[in-house]
Amino acid sequence: MAFNILVTDDSETMRAVIKKTVSMSGVPVGEFHEAGNGIEALAVLENTWIDVILSDINMPEMGGMELLKKISEDEDLRKIPLIFITTEASDARQEEAKKLGVAGYVKKPFQPEAIKAILYEVLEKAYEHRMAEKPDEEADEDSDF
Repeated sequence: MAFNILVTDDSETMRAVIKKTVSMSGVPVGEFHEAGNGIEALAVLENTWIDVILSDINMPEMGGMELLKKISEDEDLRKIPLIFITTEASDARQEEAKKLGVAGYVKKPFQPEAIKAILYEVLEKAYEHRMAEKPDEEADEDSDF
């Protein structure tokens, strides 16, 4: 099973670094999608199946915290795990993110192993959750889908 990943960061260079790190980590990637801020991320989410979001917090127009808040208010989008990859390290900010439902938190600068570990942990939890929601989906062997 390959995962579609949305990388949201106002730095094009950082988006490239994150995509390269995830690719090298061994996480099976279907497609990468990119956004430069929360508004662009929401536009991607409107039209694209995304399995996990990797986002910065500090971005122009709409930052990561506001993006997380918007996602948490949407019945469909709230099922998509969001992991912050950010320089924002204050305990208060991390607590606020936890209350809004952030799935993980990686501080910049990061080691590739940190992203790999949190990404595997979050995807495993999300996959188990989906399986619990639709337990008889695979049992329907007559399905053409």
